[in-house]
Amino acid sequence: MRRWSAAALVAVSVTLGALLPVTPAAAVHGGVPGDFNGDGYKDAVLPAPGADVSGKEAAGAVVVLYGSSSGLAASRRRTITQNTAGVPGTAEAYDRFGAATATADLNRDGYADLVVGSPYEDTPKGANAGAVTVLWGSRNGLTSGTDLPSPSQSTLYYGLDLATLGLGGGMRTQVTVGGWDASVHITGPFTRAGGYGTRTLSEDTAAVESVALGDFNGDSMPDPALATSRLDGLSGGEIYTHAAYGEALKGNGLIVATGDLNGDGYADLVAGDPDEPDKAGEDGELGGRVLVWYGSADGITKDTTPVSLTQNTAGVPGASESGDAFGGSLAVADLNRDGLADIVVGSPYEDLARINAGQVTVIPGRASGALGTGSYSFSQDTAGVPGAAEIDDFFGTTVSVGDVNKDGRPELFVGAVGENNFTGAVWVIPGGSTRPTATGSKLFTAASVGLTQSNGTLLGGNGLFWVI
Repeated sequence: MRRWSAAALVAVSVTLGALLPVTPAAAVHGGVPGDFNGDGYKDAVLPAPGADVSGKEAAGAVVVLYGSSSGLAASRRRTITQNTAGVPGTAEAYDRFGAATATADLNRDGYADLVVGSPYEDTPKGANAGAVTVLWGSRNGLTSGTDLPSPSQSTLYYGLDLATLGLGGGMRTQVTVGGWDASVHITGPFTRAGGYGTRTLSEDTAAVESVALGDFNGDSMPDPALATSRLDGLSGGEIYTHAAYGEALKGNGLIVATGDLNGDGYADLVAGDPDEPDKAGEDGELGGRVLVWYGSADGITKDTTPVSLTQNTAGVPGASESGDAFGGSLAVADLNRDGLADIVVGSPYEDLARINAGQVTVIPGRASGALGTGSYSFSQDTAGVPGAAEIDDFFGTTVSVGDVNKDGRPELFVGAVGENNFTGAVWVIPGGSTRPTATGSKLFTAASVGLTQSNGTLLGGNGLFWVI
């Protein structure tokens, strides 16, 4: 199991200034592209939780790149911070605004909205209590925001991870928020004034590392899922679809995502378990693994047995090697447009021509048969991908998917937290006729989108990086 030692954390903190939080914690998911201004093109979300704002270190920012028929360009962007007019709060050192983001049309007005976590925000509830902000889409894009508070009176890292899903009006649109004190589940109807339907506080699991939403039982209502922080005796944390004591699923991990992998109409749950196993052959796999629980009319319960996928699975490129962190980032989306969701898996510690260069693997969904066939991978050594693999780039720190040029072929977004002295970078790999193609890929560095500090910007987000 790969863990940052106290000495290593101190060393990196000295080297990179305020890059690291005092307590290492995940900020797992980034918002998928959404049409924030209603022009018909989805806009990309590039979080930069380490960005300095008005002299405040790591106050955090989110860069929105506007979609168009020609894709994305750094010149068509808007940078949003807590100092932006209409955004609640004020940029303060180490808030890390943008540490987690999620996208959905919460108020059902036809414009996508962006939910932003600031898990290290100090509030009257305490230091590092955290905050969650909804930035509301409009004809002019994201121009106003409201807070989405937790009902807990003693929050800790509220907004560490976020998930949103809209399956219709009212309670069919929901937000789930992860934090180390609790998870919070919020239902619609949502309003631009900050209104919502109901809030449910769950303190019945260990600290929550990752959250997701999916319709596991086909009733057209979002169902929450979560992964806890690491627990003794497990490679990773426990996985839940019912946040209650004794309801942990078989298997474990640190990050969750959902989608219908086999086309049966039920969302399936996928978890990344990037750690080395504490008990070989029992709770994990060499080099990391991904677990899949298939949804059904009964949903997903603790009796559901997951399928395990590794780099040793037939059809998956590469080989399982100690420390690869396969499953260190995760997204589920239909990349080949066959109606089945595919699994996008980051291995940010993969050694290629350089140590810890990183790699991303796509495992296509299948209506029948074993997952793995037809899998493929990308790295900075893939022909057509800009740049070159370097030591400690950590390509695949974060992954997401979305169609930003409205050609029906979704783009693959890959973050590398270590690129350019931890200022970070994001690659946009275009959608192709049958799958994404490296040809025509674009690279966005922190400097290219106007974030010019010398280190620690973390463009693309840090995902699970500090905990794997």
